[in-house]
Amino acid sequence: QVQLVESGGGLVQAGGSLRLSCAASGRTFSTYNMAWFRQAPGKERECVAAVSRSGGSTHYADSVKGRFTISRDNGKNTVYLQTNSLKPEDTAVYYCAAAKTPWGAAQTMRVGVTYDYWGQGTQVTVSS
Repeated sequence: QVQLVESGGGLVQAGGSLRLSCAASGRTFSTYNMAWFRQAPGKERECVAAVSRSGGSTHYADSVKGRFTISRDNGKNTVYLQTNSLKPEDTAVYYCAAAKTPWGAAQTMRVGVTYDYWGQGTQVTVSS
């Protein structure tokens, strides 16, 4: 089992940046594909980025391509989401998630049911 704890959220002005972190417990972090999801009030949950076990493959939502970067450090059991050029529409609770499912196409890796474990979330608020 994996426990995930997000941090790094906060209030930022439009155009600003935040670096979100997700620390995982246990010794098997490198066996999980990881992702960041977000959910805004009244909206469906959206996967913004996913990264493979090695960190060598990624998927991004079109809405964040070129602005967000997902990465991981298996030695530190941590996955990161660097968010740049933030917009008010990026305001949401951001969750990290872990999946044992083998890495695949975006249609699989960006769907919530693929993921086995979830963190509690961290709030990101972007003011205009």
